[in-house]
Amino acid sequence: MNRPVKVRFAPSPTGHLHIGGARTALFNWLFARCRKGTFVLRIEDTDTSRSTDEYIEAIIKGIEWLGLQWDEGPFRQTTRFDVYRNYVDKLLKTGKAYYCYCTPEELQQRREEALAQGRTPKYDNRCRHLKEPLPGRAAAVRFMMPQEGRTIVNDLIKGTIEFENNILEDMVILRSDGTPTYNFVVVVDDIDMQITHVIRGDDHVNNTPKQIHIYKAFGWEIPEFAHLPMILGADKTRLSKRHGATSVMAYQDMGYLPDALVNYLVRLGWAYGDQEVFTREELVNYFSLESVGKSAAVFNPEKLLWLNSQYINGSAPEALAVAVRPFLVSEGIIPEGGQLDMQWLSKAVLSLKERSRTLVELAHSLRYYILDSIEIDPKARDKFLKPEHIQLLSELHELLSGIADFSAPEIEKAFISLAEKHELKLGAIAQPARVAITGTTASPGIFEVMEVVGKEKVLKRLSRAIQSKG
Repeated sequence: MNRPVKVRFAPSPTGHLHIGGARTALFNWLFARCRKGTFVLRIEDTDTSRSTDEYIEAIIKGIEWLGLQWDEGPFRQTTRFDVYRNYVDKLLKTGKAYYCYCTPEELQQRREEALAQGRTPKYDNRCRHLKEPLPGRAAAVRFMMPQEGRTIVNDLIKGTIEFENNILEDMVILRSDGTPTYNFVVVVDDIDMQITHVIRGDDHVNNTPKQIHIYKAFGWEIPEFAHLPMILGADKTRLSKRHGATSVMAYQDMGYLPDALVNYLVRLGWAYGDQEVFTREELVNYFSLESVGKSAAVFNPEKLLWLNSQYINGSAPEALAVAVRPFLVSEGIIPEGGQLDMQWLSKAVLSLKERSRTLVELAHSLRYYILDSIEIDPKARDKFLKPEHIQLLSELHELLSGIADFSAPEIEKAFISLAEKHELKLGAIAQPARVAITGTTASPGIFEVMEVVGKEKVLKRLSRAIQSKG
């Protein structure tokens, strides 16, 4: 195949973009980028009873959030019905399709009879050689499948797959109500859009021989096929909601970074040596379908969480400050439209990012930097705000009040001075101060925390702890 590479991601908008669909989109995008090709977004919305505009918007939003920018589209099949009918007419005129007058009730009855007799329920072709229309009946259009021989699919991932043609029935390509069917419109779109490679989930394998014969009927070059193995949950059953969130946007809501999810998704079935963390540029340079495994991949939420922590830790604090801001609103730490000094927030984020696995965790940790008052953990209060600690905090308050340059080095000097005065280890003062300032027993370095919190808030919190009398 010498044509320029052109691939498509073609979701049905009958639900949100899920993990499996996102991986399919990603593999198509990577294949297009690594081959200097074209990535098409096509919305397969012919199932009008289940497709909604809300789901279309959600799918597009998910693809955009993942950063998988398409080159053409998004196209919607429901705007192309005239195109499909023209292609149906071509098949009818060349004798490769025919009108079928069987009613749904008749078809169902024959299906039940076949099952009762132990036969494969398959259309019996009784309308295939009709010379005249049956009056008073609405007609569907069926595609004329070959009855003998084999269809061979040279799958780029699964290898050679063979299908006996005698198991393929003459499928309906245009319903009696005038609406086209999935297997037909997919091929017409691929022909019109000049798709060279069809990369999709392996639940479409059985559709492939049917579609190949439609390509042949139009004399079109058959695209290369690559069917991706499914994604399983930890219990080795097909990934579903019971294994956790499977919607891409649910991971955004949980505070995952899009680059982390992209990195994780590409490793579900693809490998490049032992490397785990990739930049986008590396993924584009290294990706190949030859390195996609044939076996099903197992989704591991803990591995994704670890990977997200790596991306958070490796992100610039300025970028993280922008990313975490919506979570500060959703967590109730700042009001909608509330003002924040982003340079200051970046400094706060820098001190916390190594400890945060998600943006939600990061936002929660930022509470003690942003809020005017904090809740102190009762266990921490009982252990570290006893009367003897209150006396130390009172003296620390006095020392800190006199500091003009409220920086970590100057704050540390005040702690050292107080520790030497009472012949204490630094931790004997740092931990009570940490509880008074953050409300917890775990935080980044207390001197850096106090610098970011600021002198006014630090003194207020120390005063509040002192007034509690332990």
